[in-house]
Amino acid sequence: MVKHAFTTRVGGVSSGDYTSLNLGLHVGDNQVDVLENRKQVCKLLDSDHKKLVAAKQMHNDRIKFVEQEDQGKGALDYRSALDNFDALLTDQPQILLTSYYADCTPILILDSVQKVVGLVHAGWKGTVKKVAQQAVMRMIDSYESKPEDILVGIGPAIGSCCYEVDQQVITPLSNGFEEWEQLVEKNGDTSWKLDIALANKVQLKKIGLQEKNIIASNLCTFCNSDLFFSYRKEGGKTGRMASLIKLV
Repeated sequence: MVKHAFTTRVGGVSSGDYTSLNLGLHVGDNQVDVLENRKQVCKLLDSDHKKLVAAKQMHNDRIKFVEQEDQGKGALDYRSALDNFDALLTDQPQILLTSYYADCTPILILDSVQKVVGLVHAGWKGTVKKVAQQAVMRMIDSYESKPEDILVGIGPAIGSCCYEVDQQVITPLSNGFEEWEQLVEKNGDTSWKLDIALANKVQLKKIGLQEKNIIASNLCTFCNSDLFFSYRKEGGKTGRMASLIKLV
């Protein structure tokens, strides 16, 4: 009924800073290598890499309902990607939704009753804007999804062990979350460690998702940079993992 995956950095053909399964077309890697990597991953999901759907992720809260005519947008070049969306939803079978990561939080969503899937890319800005919560609310409004039917997977992201933030993040976080102090650990006078996966879990539970239906990988991309690309650990020059999901 659904096929989904979250990739590692292992097993592709890219080299140098992008070794080896880089799936991002926007990071400076050789395009031919990226397309070969995408082809390999999509084959495992019985999908044509030329038809995957990708967006230009801008750390916002814009949500796109993906239709059949969107297939292939962002598949072979970054220019053609859906412009300025950080959440993709569809109820159409065989559309492979994808989004790309190197520390930000990947969120995969499934309503197996109404047959809807979604992907959310949540960095700290998207998390503070509650893009995951908004995406689920759009499912409820547009597809008649019920919170109790929705399953969520939170993939590998930078963990609270390594994600140090300053007042620039704490101010909007505290404005948006009444329980913000439960999401951070003080780390000196002007810095905090942020549990961004927990922040996304909290916002989803607020709208009725059941805790048992929200599963987090609890894998830190910064700690495990042999397995995952980490933008922060690698100074910004690195590849991207992909989150992928489709209805079948």
